[in-house]
Amino acid sequence: MVDFGCRQLSLDSPRVMGVLNVTPDSFSDGGCFFEPSQALQHAREMVAAGATFIDVGGESTRPGADPLSVDQELERVVPVVEAICAELDAVVSVDTSTPEVMGAAVAAGAGLINDVRALQRPGAMEMAASLGVPVCLMHMQGEPGTMQADPRYGDVVEDVLGFLADRIGHCEVAGIPRSRILVDPGFGFGKSLQHNLQLLKHLHRFSSLRTPLLVGMSRKSMIGAVLGRTDPGDRLHGSLAVAVMAVMAGAQIVRVHDVKETGDALAMVDAVNRS
Repeated sequence: MVDFGCRQLSLDSPRVMGVLNVTPDSFSDGGCFFEPSQALQHAREMVAAGATFIDVGGESTRPGADPLSVDQELERVVPVVEAICAELDAVVSVDTSTPEVMGAAVAAGAGLINDVRALQRPGAMEMAASLGVPVCLMHMQGEPGTMQADPRYGDVVEDVLGFLADRIGHCEVAGIPRSRILVDPGFGFGKSLQHNLQLLKHLHRFSSLRTPLLVGMSRKSMIGAVLGRTDPGDRLHGSLAVAVMAVMAGAQIVRVHDVKETGDALAMVDAVNRS
């Protein structure tokens, strides 16, 4: 069981995390749920479709994205977190690297911090340690504005594993126990197509970190590159395939745009695993 603040959850069966970008410029759904009323309605639909987690993000991390001020991010995120927590039976995850946003979102009811920078911004580690909710540490090479320019690794699997192991160690020193840590290898964040495919092929190795594993590949360019699909909305079947492969390799939480379809696919995987 993992304690997500307002709710304790078993991760023995795969869980679906619905993506809720309250941004005008995210790669797949930017602008669709920018207004709080639109965001809440979409959260309702995702929970009804089977999402256990709703991941609320106010700052786009797509390749080439521009940074956001703290006040802008707070204005986008906190009202949506409050509204979801007041109405829906779901764990709200806040997709942020900003300490002030972490604190305000948890005060509003969020039960998970999902940080693409793995608590490396000044003050983020201390803030996360003080809040007492789980944190997901993601690997990213570089920053969103430049991360896809020319990503390079000696061995991508070993390098990402080493980074996450190091960040787990820093968390434990700061007072965040391993029982409150999840990891994400960061598909698409400073990785080429071959890097992403190698990470997925060897995803089972991340069990060595002894933490729950969260993955996010939904609609990403790695799928578009393999299938020749330029429109992110036309990548459902590829997204389902990689979600199934990830869960079969040990992932416990899958972050997706298409909640119902992914939930159906993962229910079949779970049924086979339990047979």
